[in-house]
Amino acid sequence: MELTKRPRRLRGSETLRKMVRETRMDKSSLIYPMFVTEGENVQEEIPSMEGQYRYSIDRMPWKLERLERAGVSAVMLFGIPGHKDSVGSGAYDPDGIVQRALREAKKRFPDIYYVTDVCMCEYTSHGHCGVICDHDVDNDETLKLLAKTALSHVEAGADMVAPSDMMDGRVAAIREILDKNGYIKTPIMSYAVKYASAFYGPFRDAAASAPAFGDRKTYQMDFHNRREAMKEALLDVEEGADILMVKPAMSYLDIVSQVAQATNVPIATYSVSGEYAMVKAAAKMGWIDEERIISEMAVANYRAGAQIYITYFAEELAALMDEGRIG
Repeated sequence: MELTKRPRRLRGSETLRKMVRETRMDKSSLIYPMFVTEGENVQEEIPSMEGQYRYSIDRMPWKLERLERAGVSAVMLFGIPGHKDSVGSGAYDPDGIVQRALREAKKRFPDIYYVTDVCMCEYTSHGHCGVICDHDVDNDETLKLLAKTALSHVEAGADMVAPSDMMDGRVAAIREILDKNGYIKTPIMSYAVKYASAFYGPFRDAAASAPAFGDRKTYQMDFHNRREAMKEALLDVEEGADILMVKPAMSYLDIVSQVAQATNVPIATYSVSGEYAMVKAAAKMGWIDEERIISEMAVANYRAGAQIYITYFAEELAALMDEGRIG
């Protein structure tokens, strides 16, 4: 048989396969999600997320040092307060858990880039992402508190804020308050396309943020919808978002690809707690090769169009890149 076109020619050796690789990864694109909690000498494993912990501020440097040594240069902080109330006042308290963690982290590890999750669910007694009125979240009243929270994070040292609430108009509200207070250079990474997903289960265990009633489907997106994702993404760009996030990652790569093609800003994906927990559980049973799976998952996100990958496997992926086993 006379074949002139043989795609297998470029698969003949590891060196050649790497040479023609279409999708490449770098440690600088990784962000590690980190939970900080009240108390002292706390390093508490999260039951549904084996290998992930809640850290008190005095124990947080242990993990930050590991990440920095591995070459993971960015973290996203989530706070677990000691007190919750109906308006989530701990979220915007200047001495709140995230604000204090930021000040300590910036002092001890100034070269790490700090992103903060801006939301209310961890801080409210009802577990919803804003102010409740008639058993639903009041969008416009919540915007005031989200903006106040973002400003308090930046004043405490956050390099970037990431609103995850899915309220209409939150990016514009945050951009306005930051600019008015002189923080025109602080970027916003919007959770622009955040679906109401069953993949979040372990996170709600980690952050103790499950809703006390109902669900979040009146503000998080219906996972059946694709065009709505484009609407959300384009609205956030108009409002001043510098980076757009799609969440979850693994089951929504079609959306990642479409958002990347429709916009001209960097795209982030969040490989969420449920994805992490499934990998760890299957690996523990010996059903999968954990390292190969997490590598394949990561590459799929970049191949779909992401430039930033938020993952609980950040440290492991960085090590695999150092070893030349992924990249």
